[in-house]
Amino acid sequence: MQTNGGLVCAYRLDGQGGGHTLDWDGVRAWSADQGLLWVHLDYAGADAIHWLRHESGLDALTAEILLTREVRPRLLRLGDALLVLLRGVNTNPGADPEDMVAIRLWVEPGRIISLRHRNVSAVSDIRAAIDDGRGADSPGAFLAMISDRLIDRMGPVLNELEDEIDGLEEIVLTAEDRAARTELRHFRRTAIGLRRYLAPQRDVMARLPHESVPWMDEISSARLREVADRITRYIEDLDEARERAAVIQDELANRIGDQLNRNTYVLTVIAAIFLPPSLLTGLLGVNVGGMPGLQNPWGFAITVGAILAMGAAEIWAMKKLKWI
Repeated sequence: MQTNGGLVCAYRLDGQGGGHTLDWDGVRAWSADQGLLWVHLDYAGADAIHWLRHESGLDALTAEILLTREVRPRLLRLGDALLVLLRGVNTNPGADPEDMVAIRLWVEPGRIISLRHRNVSAVSDIRAAIDDGRGADSPGAFLAMISDRLIDRMGPVLNELEDEIDGLEEIVLTAEDRAARTELRHFRRTAIGLRRYLAPQRDVMARLPHESVPWMDEISSARLREVADRITRYIEDLDEARERAAVIQDELANRIGDQLNRNTYVLTVIAAIFLPPSLLTGLLGVNVGGMPGLQNPWGFAITVGAILAMGAAEIWAMKKLKWI
């Protein structure tokens, strides 16, 4: 998505679900009496960095936190404002969902500042809602809406993981071990990547409804509690899928071990059967005088018969002992 020096979009929200788009001049000219302002920035843009550090009115530490490239979900309260760092699944073309995109939010009375670098689909949903007049009418409603949209995008990814683990169990049942091992590695990498950020995000979502900031209304708190409950269920589903993956891995390891033991046993039995005949042929093959049967035209036939009889006797004895 093209940005204007780091400005992805900006809206002056009308409090009725709609809003008016602003450019940099409009953002700089905004005042609190004009309504709720939402500024969405690309933190890699030079103008965005300059505005955030020198024109936004934020202290240096807050600005640096918002501009940090690698962040984990967290929540900080600073007076009547909340600094919220969240993650969402990566739905950009060609990207892995577990390579989660980050969005940083500064929410205060009368103003919302959000930052990202890679495109966040949840923000696109909110922009579309504002354009249709169905957007947020307060800072609390905006925070609840973007949290809800982030969780919405996680649902299909987790459903795909459920389907993938079901497929892995079917592969194991059909004894396609090599395919199962490949799929299992991919599944575990995805699950680990998702849970790495979902777990701390659950803690953030659980805390948000209880922050007693003046702009957090009861409806927004209720929506945030619902988001926290949904992400908890998602993590429980993800943990269950990981446990199923561990069971599948143990089953694969057991089957590989059983197959290895079975192959080793077969080779041992074959070696045991051929050991006495090999000893006999080795003795008869030495090039010294006095070897029996050298002048007997039936010597070779007798030797082959003796080897076959010896092998048959060994097989009979192994079956009798239930070795085979």
